[in-house]
Amino acid sequence: MRNLTLVTTFVFLAMSILTAKAQTPEEKGLAIARDIEAANKGFVGEEAKMKMILIDAHGSKVERAMIGKVMEVEGDGDRSLSIFESPLDVQGTMMLTWSKKEADDEQWLFLPSVRRVKRITSRQQSASFLGSEFSYEDLGSQEVEKYNYKWLNDEKKNGHDVWVVERVPKKTSGYSKQVMYIRKDIKSPVQVDYYDRRNELLKSAIFDEFKAYTVGGKKLNRSHRIHMKNLQTKKESIFQWEERKLGVTHNAQDFEQRSLR
Repeated sequence: MRNLTLVTTFVFLAMSILTAKAQTPEEKGLAIARDIEAANKGFVGEEAKMKMILIDAHGSKVERAMIGKVMEVEGDGDRSLSIFESPLDVQGTMMLTWSKKEADDEQWLFLPSVRRVKRITSRQQSASFLGSEFSYEDLGSQEVEKYNYKWLNDEKKNGHDVWVVERVPKKTSGYSKQVMYIRKDIKSPVQVDYYDRRNELLKSAIFDEFKAYTVGGKKLNRSHRIHMKNLQTKKESIFQWEERKLGVTHNAQDFEQRSLR
């Protein structure tokens, strides 16, 4: 009888310890976000030729060619520069983004037609980027510190195990929340659903065509295609990467505002 009592006590204590260590959905969501952040660090810099394809509600397409550059910044958000090469109506247009971990991102748009650099204010973050279904906010900071997280569940998507994690912006945003489907094996989102301020599903981004890179002995996975579908307007936009390089060392001066001129 005494042994049975000891066993029962031991089991009770073990269950109590496990319960105390169990993560809440919020803690698990944040832990997953931190894990994804760590898995995708260390790329140093990136450069690629890209296409942006705009598709209207009737299926008509407009294609734009651009060059994209990203510089990894230690201890803060990354810096990115997009330079449009064609067609003529956007040729020479450039956008510079300084992502911030906690402060508001800084973004500037150079418009060659007026030889002017326009600053994108926080109130303009939800506006369309050059007529696409991507907003300035989508192209800005995805830093962990900018959101509150909540793990919703685990499931399978297209045959892969995924975490389903909700993130809610801490500051003013065009979205009330985002729901991310994150592949466990490559530590990368394969779908993000965006909800508008009325908490209605606005658009969905599909990430595919993944390729693996090795930088400094670390394996990194990157999506080469993001297909954004606006479920309310039926318009779509696609970012397609070509000739992509990681591990590129950039000159920091190329990511200064004065370089846009």
